[in-house]
Amino acid sequence: MSISIKSRKAKGRNFQQWVAQKISDMLEIPWGKDELIRSREMGQSGTDISLIGEALKLFPYAVEIKHQETWAIPSWIKQAKSNQKKDSEWLLFVKKNNEKPIVVIDAEVFFDLYKRLLNWENPVEER
Repeated sequence: MSISIKSRKAKGRNFQQWVAQKISDMLEIPWGKDELIRSREMGQSGTDISLIGEALKLFPYAVEIKHQETWAIPSWIKQAKSNQKKDSEWLLFVKKNNEKPIVVIDAEVFFDLYKRLLNWENPVEER
């Protein structure tokens, strides 16, 4: 049985709003239509999550979100990269029905983040 276009768009929109809420919770900055974190309307160009001012400073990522059963990771990465702003990185959230969301990020960015996390949790004592 084929899923309707309306239902597909609703799943995509719900996933997009879920990501916006998670970013909002993490940064403690509200999200919504007139906020610093916004879930972009379906079909509009640009990142799927619009980050402005302090939100972009704290979360410097061009966020692309895909809720689909067939994945096209390379083309989605290309799309995310095309929406990058200066001093930001691309970030891709992908999901299939009945599966947990997955984040795709550049490997060098991942290792840099993890290195910073280790340094933050285990600071080297000055000698």
